Order: sequence, then C-alpha cells, then structure tokens
Amino acid sequence: MGGTPIPASIDVERAAALLAAGAVVAFPTETVYGLGADAANVAAVRKVFALKGRPPDHPLIVHLRSATQLPQWAAEVPRDAHVLVDAFWPGPLTLILRKAPGVPLETTGGQSSVGLRCPSHPLAQALLSAFAARGSGAIAAPSANRFGRVSATTAAHVREEFGDSVPVLDGGEATLGLESTILDLSRGVPVLLRPGAITREDIARVLGAPPRDRDAQSPRASGTLASHYAPVTPVTLLQADDIGPAVAAASARGERLAVLARTAPPVSGCLAWHTAPREAGAYAHQLYAALRALDANRADRIVVERVPDGQAWEAVSDRLARAAAGDPDANDP
Repeated sequence: MGGTPIPASIDVERAAALLAAGAVVAFPTETVYGLGADAANVAAVRKVFALKGRPPDHPLIVHLRSATQLPQWAAEVPRDAHVLVDAFWPGPLTLILRKAPGVPLETTGGQSSVGLRCPSHPLAQALLSAFAARGSGAIAAPSANRFGRVSATTAAHVREEFGDSVPVLDGGEATLGLESTILDLSRGVPVLLRPGAITREDIARVLGAPPRDRDAQSPRASGTLASHYAPVTPVTLLQADDIGPAVAAASARGERLAVLARTAPPVSGCLAWHTAPREAGAYAHQLYAALRALDANRADRIVVERVPDGQAWEAVSDRLARAAAGDPDANDP
C-alpha cells in the first residue's frame, strides 16, 4: 500500500483491490456490515481476528458471489443444500458444509466444516464480482464490530468501532438488521444453529420437515456464544408491566435506566426511552441501532421489554437473550 492513507469511505474497485492486497475492508450486506478479508489468504484472515479481538476457534462465514463457487469451498454439496440454495440464495442463509481440502483452518476456526453464504446486497455482490477478477472471489467476514458487541448496521457504526483503521464500502443502512440464519448440513441432517430472517417454517417448507435444534455435537458457528450482541451497558429483559416499577426502584437507588419497549408506555424517571416497532421485521431492522443509541446514554442499565413468542420473533429473541446473558443481574434490576 506504500503508506498512502486510505480514505474512510471507498468504492467497489478500491475495496476489491485492498482485499486482493491482503487488507481488511468493511462492506454492507442485507443483514449487517461485514469485516471482510480474502477467505483464502491466511494472513488476511488473521487480521480480521486481531481487529475484532475474536477467539481464533470462532469460525468466520465465507461470502460467495454465487452457488457456482460451492465446489471450491465444500467437500460435497448435499441435496438439501442445493434445494436451499435454489430457494434462498442470494439471501440471509448460511449453510455449514464439510470444507474442501484447501480451505484454510484459520477461516473455519480449526473445524472441518465451513460456513458459506451468498449475500443479496447489490454492493456486496458488486464487491464479490470485482474481487473475483483480482483474487479468490470469496470474502471471509464476521460482523464489523468488536467481538461480542452490538453488530454494525450502518457505515457510521463501523467507524464507531474501528475509527479510520478500517476502510468502509458504504451501502447505507442494512435492510434486515440481524445476522443470517445458520443451518448445519455437515452431519447428514439439518440443524438450526442460529435463527434469522429465514425461519424454521421457511426451511421446513422447502425441505419438508423442520430443522433440529443444535446439540452438544454441533459445530461452532458465528454468534452462538451464550453472551453476544451486547452493549457495554448491562441489559435486562422484563415484561412490559414490570418496566415502570423497575424504573421507579432504580431511581430510588440513584440508578439511571434506559428503556427499549414495544408496548409499555413511556414512564418518567428513566434516562432515555426508545419506543420500538410492534412488527417483528421492523423491530429487527431497528434493534442494533436502538441498542447503540441507548448504550451511548451511559445509563446504569438498559431495560428491554421481552418480545412475543413465535417463529417471527425467534431471531430477535435470540439476540436479546444473548445481549443480556453476560449480566449476572439481568433479571434483577
């Protein structure tokens, strides 16, 4: 790179050139922003882990421009994978398959399986196509944020995390706002490792049966640790009726609460209040931006109204449970 400064915002061709040179680039997908590197370049992949502070055994997802690249990355592509790819790619579905022999273990977190997905965001597709002309055409990318923290859904969020140290391909606000569904197909039966916009029902409709739940033998996968997607401020999940009393009790103790609620009416005494959408898709789209905004208030705690049960809310519920999991007092504000 010759020591030439890299601008904070770059275009597709510059981003592809940087990837080919072994640099790390942030780029948009329909789910969240990714922190990407050449998936075939071990040194570049290690830079991603170092930037995020990510444990080396926590695998990355490899982003492909199309299903035609699957044989380069998967040792075999089972029938279920073909059916799912036909139904959902490009889109927010990651498939875990047995890795091809040449796939670096650094990319897979040391595992014999690899996560593969084809993003639908037009800039992500343009970047993958441009990179295919210069390099491997595959980008290994976790979410563009410090490990375990709230994912980035805008270029501004990426800059909040990394400043000018990571060049950003700015594609505006992510459409979906939550990470992809992860489905394991590496062991002969479909197993849901992480819920996302593509639901169990969607998968069952295509495969004829719902996926199983993850078990102790499931491969490690992105975003599946007990504590993840967490603001710096501790998060507590409460029912709507319990939010008012919790705010009052905290205020009496001299503590300041920030609140994210769907149905509970705003109450006095809290430091900040964000009213979230009632519909699951709109809520998911706004969730990470709302958590980041509430976190910026430096409250003593963020209280989040529990969301409804049901498949439409499963991904949101999963992210909120992990955001609250790191706080030992998560249910006792």
